[in-house]
Amino acid sequence: MKKITVIYWSGTGNTEMMAEAIAEGAKSNGAEVNLLNVANATKEDVFNADAVALGCSSMGAEVLEEEEMEPFVESLMDERLKGKPVALFGSYDWGDGEWMRDWDGRMKEYGADLVREGLIIQLTPEDEGLEECRQLGKKLVEG
Repeated sequence: MKKITVIYWSGTGNTEMMAEAIAEGAKSNGAEVNLLNVANATKEDVFNADAVALGCSSMGAEVLEEEEMEPFVESLMDERLKGKPVALFGSYDWGDGEWMRDWDGRMKEYGADLVREGLIIQLTPEDEGLEECRQLGKKLVEG
C-alpha cells in the first residue's frame, strides 16, 4: 500500500478543502494517507512517504505563506527529495498564479518529480475543482 502525505497551510479554509479532497482521492485509490497542517508536519513526513502533495494559498504579492509554509518548503532542499513524486496545490484570490509557477520551478530545482503543474483554484473550490483535487490524489497514488 502506498503512503501519501498531504501537507497544507490554509488561511481561509479553501486550501484545506483542496487538501481534504486530494486525500480523499488518494484513499479511494487504495493509499494510506497522512493529512497534516504544516504546523504539525516535519520534513520526515515528506521523506518517508511514497508521494507528497503540498498546498498553500497565494499570499500578498503572490508568495507562499512566510511564517510556516515558506520555512517548511526551504527545509525540503535535501537529496531525499530527488525523484519523489510531488503535487503542488493552492487557492488564490487575485493574480495569475505566479506564486505557483515559482513554486513549481523551485521544487523542480530541488529534484522533485512533479506529477503535474501546480493545481490552483480561485477562492472557494466548487464541485468541479474538488473533483480535480480528488483526481490529483488518485494520480499521486499511480505515480
